[in-house]
Amino acid sequence: MTVGVVGGGQLGWMLGRAGDPLGLRCRFLDPAPDAPAGRAGELVVGAYDDPGALDRFAAGLAVATYEFENVPLAAARRLAERVPVHPPPGALAAAQDRVAEKTFFESLGIPVAPWRAVDRLDDLRAALAELGCPAVLKTRRLGYDGKGQAILRAPGDAADAWARLGGVPLVLEGFVRFRRELSVLAVRGRDGATASYPLVENVHADGILRWSRAPAPDAAARQAEAEGYARRALAALDYVGVLAIELFDTDGPLLANEMAPRVHNSGHWTIEGAETSQFENHLRAVAGLPLGSTAPRGVSLMLNLIGAVPDPAAVLAVPGAHLHLYGKAPRPGRKLGHVTLRADAPEGLDALERELERLLRSPSPGG
Repeated sequence: MTVGVVGGGQLGWMLGRAGDPLGLRCRFLDPAPDAPAGRAGELVVGAYDDPGALDRFAAGLAVATYEFENVPLAAARRLAERVPVHPPPGALAAAQDRVAEKTFFESLGIPVAPWRAVDRLDDLRAALAELGCPAVLKTRRLGYDGKGQAILRAPGDAADAWARLGGVPLVLEGFVRFRRELSVLAVRGRDGATASYPLVENVHADGILRWSRAPAPDAAARQAEAEGYARRALAALDYVGVLAIELFDTDGPLLANEMAPRVHNSGHWTIEGAETSQFENHLRAVAGLPLGSTAPRGVSLMLNLIGAVPDPAAVLAVPGAHLHLYGKAPRPGRKLGHVTLRADAPEGLDALERELERLLRSPSPGG
């Protein structure tokens, strides 16, 4: 069986590697001839909105999926006329626009931070007067890893933020007090069976995920709440595959921040740290195979390698460390790989983390 993956980045590469043991071949569509996923399967080079490239990509596929959420909706719908597409294009539509996403969450009774749509500078000033400062102004579409955002700390920041981001539809989000950021990853099969991984604690800097710890410490009481959110979203979208929902852990209910209709950076730990990785379970789901166990294997910490990588030999000398390099050229702010630490107990993980952090403070420019 051949599974088509729209996108050829590191997530596609990891999907391709996970497909091999299952007897699944992956074919990728990406505009870059050196896309990382080309190391894991056939690569069709072409624009995502090129009808000819889409048709070449679709020929002979059993099913198609995606590795990023900004796939042009028209492209997903064209593919769906030729092969089954999972998750459905409707999931992309809900996730690609922050207003549509928040409206979707609210329609399911999933709480979110206060927000207002912004189309003009006057809208922004009115929204600030209502929500107060600080607040975050974001583009409704295409923002990721901290891009397309501006923090407003006082009403007087409105004109500057508008000058930076205006001209496209925006959304203003009120700040919420939260203890930490969490994410829930859930998977739903073609038969409607669902499973969830343990909650993950995440730390971001400059809008980019730096590390994830799983299972999140002291989060057992929140697990059922997060799983309930995920199940509601999966059912409402008639979803198949892995879905990630990023959450704020507050003194009240968990607040949904955003969702990703695909495998997710905060789930990379599952490759070594779970009975079945998120990548394998995504492929199992879209291919109509039974889902695998989402139980953790001890405790894990995943650290992103951003902009540069440490000496691989030094990393691999740390017990329990697993190195994944994506084959990308170094560039400031670029995700070049990740390291996962796994241990049987939290105490062992803490000692390994200190050793690894020492190495990451003096990275090598290679990668």
